Formats: sequence, structure tokens, C-alpha cells
Amino acid sequence: MSVVYTCFCTDIIHEGHRNLLHEAQKYGEVVVGALTDAAMIQFDRFPTISFAERRKLLEELPEVSRVIVQDEIFYDKVFDALHPDYIIHGDNWKEGPLQELRRNVLDNIARAEAGELIEVPYTWSEEVRKTDSRMREKLAMPEFRRGRLRKLLQISPLVKTLEVHSGLTGLIAEKTIIPSKRGGLKQYDAMWVSSLCDSTVKGKPDIELVDMSSRLRTVDDVMEVTTKPIILDGDTGGLVEHFVYNVRTMERIGISAVIIEDKTGLKKNSLFGTEVAQTQASIEEFCAKITAGKRAQRTEEFMIIARIESLILEKGMEDALARARAYVSAGADGIMIHSRKKDPAEIFEFCDTFRSEDKATPLVVVPTTFNSVYEEEWAKHGVNIVIYANQLTRSAFPAMQDTAAEILKNGRALEADGRLMPFHDIITLIDDEL
Repeated sequence: MSVVYTCFCTDIIHEGHRNLLHEAQKYGEVVVGALTDAAMIQFDRFPTISFAERRKLLEELPEVSRVIVQDEIFYDKVFDALHPDYIIHGDNWKEGPLQELRRNVLDNIARAEAGELIEVPYTWSEEVRKTDSRMREKLAMPEFRRGRLRKLLQISPLVKTLEVHSGLTGLIAEKTIIPSKRGGLKQYDAMWVSSLCDSTVKGKPDIELVDMSSRLRTVDDVMEVTTKPIILDGDTGGLVEHFVYNVRTMERIGISAVIIEDKTGLKKNSLFGTEVAQTQASIEEFCAKITAGKRAQRTEEFMIIARIESLILEKGMEDALARARAYVSAGADGIMIHSRKKDPAEIFEFCDTFRSEDKATPLVVVPTTFNSVYEEEWAKHGVNIVIYANQLTRSAFPAMQDTAAEILKNGRALEADGRLMPFHDIITLIDDEL
């Protein structure tokens, strides 16, 4: 009997899946690939049930002869192991980033000089729409979103995080997907709500002037339209007595992690370094804040990550490492190390030394100045999370300023129009159905 292969990336079987399986049965024995967790997240389909549960779900379908594990979104291994006579898929992959998967199947058919691609019209129905909507709503709920960062750290070699400061930038971080040069798809895993960018968008200085209530309104705007985990820039964390209450608030609304820096007094942006007066908290003082925050938590999912400013303030490598050890002992769920230098050498040295002593605690970097390092290299140095902390804000500002000047210069908007994205392309990011 001919072998018919399809792969599912879902936690729920709906009408569209059954229609595809019914069609597949006409051609022979139906074999279904169950994507692993690591492969699923490349589809922006973060699993809400375990791999074992997804596999059992597929095995219980009457149309399915057997289920195999597919640990990559591309089909090369499937062709080598299974030699399918037919690959069957919905025709929805003819457009957008999924075209790369379709191209991969056709390339494998050509390579094997065997097999045939069958494309079934995608099932557009109210049931399918509601099922997809329920899945996204589930991922957006605080109890699911909050724990996603910890799960990503277990699944992904490097969690790629993009700065967002509004619902629209959140949608950009959520929906930007491109083909990878090495095969597969690339997208951001998490979102960073920056104090600097949040303050800048509001036209305020980055000195903790924008209070936590306002910061959380920005988070709420982002959460309302996205599903990916959020890491919040918590500045210094403020007074310990305030921090413990803010931890519970952040945890309750579904934020995955807060990063607090070991400075005290009036906060100034780290990019100023020693050019302005900045005071680093004592190790004992900051450890007490971390411990108080951890005690205030009500779940194991929320993370408090300690940001070390020793290199920024030119206190030296030994001071940075001593603080890292102390902060982990105090309960910190991760360590962020920062530098103003363009040369990443001191960051590499810190990461290598820390990782030689501590194999488990997540390491975070924010490559704003030392931005020449590729993500693969960060992973080799033991980094778990890389945060692109202000690039969307910095790219938007000159574009808007140039457009405003162009309109003034010409006394009309026509000349500026060529550099503008059609509004239709922008609103396609926004879901207009509840």
C-alpha cells in the first residue's frame, strides 16, 4: 500500500484536519508526523499540552495508521526514513513564510525522483476559526503566558527577545517570521518592555519617572493582542516594600520575568556609564531585594533576573562575578550582564567564567553596543536570552522625523509617500475578529 504522509502542528483536532485525513485515506496508508515541542515553536504554535498527549491525540484518530516523531519542520529526514509516495497538505502554505516548507517538500521529491505532493483546499469554516481563536486565547491567558519563558529556556538554545512599546510593536514582534538561511523559519520568542523605550515614547526621561502603573498599562496593551512571553524592565525595582507588591501584580497579570538592576538612588540610563553619578547597591542590599521578591511570589513560573552593573560602572570583573554568585544564592532566576563597550571581550569573559561555575542559571545579554556578535556565538558562550532592547524605537524615530520634515519642505505629503508603508499592509497585522 502507498504511504501518505502529513504533519500536524496542533493541540486540537478540528474539521480541517479531519477533511485532510479523509482525503489522505484515498491514496493509501496514512502516516502522521507529530512535531516535537522544539519544532512546534517555529510555527508560532507553542504547545499547551505535552508531546505525549499530542501523539496520543493523533494515534486515536481512525484515519491514522501510525504516528512518527518529526523533530524538524523541514521534511528531509521524513523522506530519508519513510520514502513517502504522497505528501498531503492544505493549500494555505502557498503564501507567506510557510512557502519555504512547501519548497522543501518539492525539493525532496525532485531529489528522490519519487513521490507526489497533494494540496487540499484549506478548510475555512466557523468551527475552524473558533478553534484557532480559542487556541490563541488560551496562549494569551496569564496562567499559560507566564510560564512560557521557563519552558522556552528548556526547549530553545537561545531565546530571541525584541523590544516592544505598544500593541502595534507587539504585533510586529509576534508576527514577524522569515525563512532561515540554514533551513526552517525564524521568529522572535519573547518581548521586552523597556523602561527606556516606554519613557521615550511618552516623551519622558529614563529616570523611573514613568511609574509602574503606567508601565503596566503598556504591558496590558501588548498583552491584549499578543501571546508571546513578556520580560519587563523593572529598573532598580524601587523600594523593597514596593517591589514585593509589584512582583505579585506582574505575576498575576502574566508577565514571565522582571529584570532589576543593582543600582540605588536616582536611576540614570546605563549607557551614560560613569559620565553621570550612578550608585551601585551593596551586595547585601540587592540580595535582600531579590529574596524579598522571591518570597512574595505565589507561583514557581515567574522569574526575577538580576542585572549586574559592575562592568558599566568600571568596578571590574571580580566584582561582577562575586555579585553574580551572591545574587544566584539569594534566589535570582537568572543573571543579566551588561557593558557599554563595543568590544564584547569582557562580556565573553564574564559568561565563560560564570558558566564554568554555574551550568544551570540562565544568562541574559543586551547587545546594544556590542552588537556585532551573532546569536550562535552567544549560545556558545552559554547565553540563554538575547534582548534587542531598543531597536524598534530607534528605527521609528528617524523615519518619523524625516517624514515630518519632508512634508514641511514640500508643503504637501506626496513626496513623502514613497517611503511610507501602505496602511493596508499595517492593518493586516491587526485581527479584526473577536
